Amino acid sequence: MILMKLKFKPSLKSDKEGFLYFHVIHGMEVRKVRSKYKILNEEWDERTGRVLLPPCSSSRFSYLFHVCCSVEWELQRLSKVMYEWESSGCQHSLDEVIDHMLSELSVSDSVFNFMHAQVVHKKRLGKIRTSETYQSTLNSFMRFRRGHDLTFDMMNAELLELYEADLRRRGLSRNTTSFYMRVLRTNYRLAIEKGLTTDNRPFRHVYCGMDKTVKRSISFAEIKKIGSLDLSGRPALDFARDMFMFSFCMRGMSFVDMAYLKKKDLKNGHITYRRKKTGQLLNVEWTRQMQNIVDKYKFNATGYLLPIILREDGTERRQYQNQMMKVNRHLKEVANLINLTMPLSLYCSRHSWATIARGKDIPLSVISEGLGHDSEATTQIYLDSIKSSEVDKANRKILKDL
Repeated sequence: MILMKLKFKPSLKSDKEGFLYFHVIHGMEVRKVRSKYKILNEEWDERTGRVLLPPCSSSRFSYLFHVCCSVEWELQRLSKVMYEWESSGCQHSLDEVIDHMLSELSVSDSVFNFMHAQVVHKKRLGKIRTSETYQSTLNSFMRFRRGHDLTFDMMNAELLELYEADLRRRGLSRNTTSFYMRVLRTNYRLAIEKGLTTDNRPFRHVYCGMDKTVKRSISFAEIKKIGSLDLSGRPALDFARDMFMFSFCMRGMSFVDMAYLKKKDLKNGHITYRRKKTGQLLNVEWTRQMQNIVDKYKFNATGYLLPIILREDGTERRQYQNQMMKVNRHLKEVANLINLTMPLSLYCSRHSWATIARGKDIPLSVISEGLGHDSEATTQIYLDSIKSSEVDKANRKILKDL
């Protein structure tokens, strides 16, 4: 049986740091495996065999907290390698086992490094949106951990509950919190597949579902008002309005798909594109309304159909994201011009197209195809969420004079 403990070698000088090491015992053999971490003599508790943490206000707190997390991580990794070696029945000396153990301390065991590798992998596959959601989740989790890494074996239900509570304290919605949890869970399951850990169900007490959100739509009359506004003296609002109307005319096309439309995608009176979100190929009839918008921006010298991406220099995605923020900000001003009481955004065009189509008794299957949904069930959920907001509106009218 192998025993392993964390020990401290104090400095002979009280004002100098000593070093932490792992005391390994196997039978009659004893070895010391030195760590890279150093602490002051008074920062070690010999009775408990642990590093003493000072108050949070102390200048040493951050460093010592990092040391505590790191040595716990390394102790777990070393213990795992030792256990696997002992269970295998291999006949090797303790020195050989320790050499093997040290060589096995791969950075792939690190949650942070593992997730970063997945970010890079998704980018190489061309899954840019997925890589961004992975990076966003990694940044959030690292902030919660204050930059202190851990192994997947150290991820337990208590840790995930604390992370969820931290996200809630930051004011994040239940769906946003769930988003981070789902991305973490995906990476955890992948780590299990790769043999980096066993499943101890750390996500069993946190919410990983999706609450139904109210989809906001506007009427056809309001769409016409937006389209007929004279914004010739306000180019930023004019552009935002045109992008909103183009999205509506294209059956509620998402802004990312609009940004990446190429001039060559328009052929023989139809425009063909593949949705970034699902990969589904869609074919839309080209109409007079779409052509009128494109004709306003013929100065665009790139291969893109719309002047959203203006430079083909590797910064295309950043340009699209910046433009989306600007357009959504300007759409709020457009909403004020027609006295719209609800916030106007690019996504509102998609909800509005679906609602108006339903109001004209267009079959669910046709609406589903128009939106580019994978199934009619998805479209039904989509329309039900819009319907619920209409019921609420009707109820307010009924109760108004109560």
